[in-house]
Amino acid sequence: MPVNLAAPRAGDLHPIPGVRIGVAEAGIRKANRKDLTVVLIDEGAAVAGVFTQNRFCAAPVQVCREHLARGGIRAMVINTGNANAGTGEDGLVRARTTCVALARKLDIAPEQVLPFSTGVIMERLPVDRIEAGLPAALADASVSNWLRAAEGIMTTDTIPKAFSRQLAIDGVMVSITGISKGAGMIRPNMATMLGFMATDAKVDAAVMRQLALELAEGSFNRVTVDGDTSTNDSFVVIASNKAAHAPITSLGSASGQALKSAMLDVARLLAQAIVRDGEGATKFITVRVEGGKTGEECRKVAYAIAHSPLVKTAFFASDPNLGRILAAVGYAGIDDLDQTKIDLHLDDVHVVVNGGRNPAYREEDGQRVMKQSEITVRVGLGRGNAADTVWTCDFSHEYVSINADYRS
Repeated sequence: MPVNLAAPRAGDLHPIPGVRIGVAEAGIRKANRKDLTVVLIDEGAAVAGVFTQNRFCAAPVQVCREHLARGGIRAMVINTGNANAGTGEDGLVRARTTCVALARKLDIAPEQVLPFSTGVIMERLPVDRIEAGLPAALADASVSNWLRAAEGIMTTDTIPKAFSRQLAIDGVMVSITGISKGAGMIRPNMATMLGFMATDAKVDAAVMRQLALELAEGSFNRVTVDGDTSTNDSFVVIASNKAAHAPITSLGSASGQALKSAMLDVARLLAQAIVRDGEGATKFITVRVEGGKTGEECRKVAYAIAHSPLVKTAFFASDPNLGRILAAVGYAGIDDLDQTKIDLHLDDVHVVVNGGRNPAYREEDGQRVMKQSEITVRVGLGRGNAADTVWTCDFSHEYVSINADYRS
């Protein structure tokens, strides 16, 4: 069960004018499951994306990058059950064939379609099943299908992930809605996650790339489940430009800042939902590192803690074996770290002061915190004023079972 994460309700997800979504059961890997989603985007929208930094990136990621560089995106096609990764030239041909199939039905160019795949690696994408499922997906297209889309992009997720917000820009109410999927192979620089967010705000195309980068950096690039960077992660942001306010031409403007803040709120909820639904997760953990010289070194320490199997299994066991956290701080890669300045808190419990055990610390206080379903680890480096935060989860027996049985 996900950690303190409720299933979204369709009525809580705001439709985005200019964006319609259709979902179908195409039998891509298993029968009787939503596994094919199309997103139809009105002409005039601005679209940008951020993708995996894994050099062994999947065929759809390569095609998406090519098509986004051309601009004028009008549609997306998303399949689950098959990642179309590790498939060589054949995978590229199949990803492009999928784009051609949808483009023909919409009377647009194939380069105006973005393909996305998630699922098992190194298996041929069943393009024939996708093509056969497209008519049903297109017939289902509606501005109100965000929840169905959240369900349609799931793989090992146990719950769909979707959030909405509204805000006023120049007196005009605009909406933001986003969905994501992911539960394993989740680490910084995104992972086996897909994220899609849309707004009807009017945003200049030149601003969209920077907006997508900043949203990803503040959300999906701050989560880790197991330290594995996937081949397929993708985060796409759509501005349909339907709202009747002046175009946002700079993220530094008042309107730009307001929109970015609201979208970042949704992106963080989506990213944290992935961690809360991490494979086998029983606890949601915030790792906050303060007092660094730079944000980069704070992130190094936070990720070292969040990636450590020893730390994560201790959290699962509610075992305050907190020397494991100190060890992770020490091997994070800060060569001139002064251990005598390190502080460590678990929520309200001050565990370590000046690099050693706090004389007032009692193990039963640490265990009390470790038993909680949500825990904050706060580390002080005593080196400066920078800080950063990463969200992660524990490692349980179930994580091993899920990944051992994934293909069966």
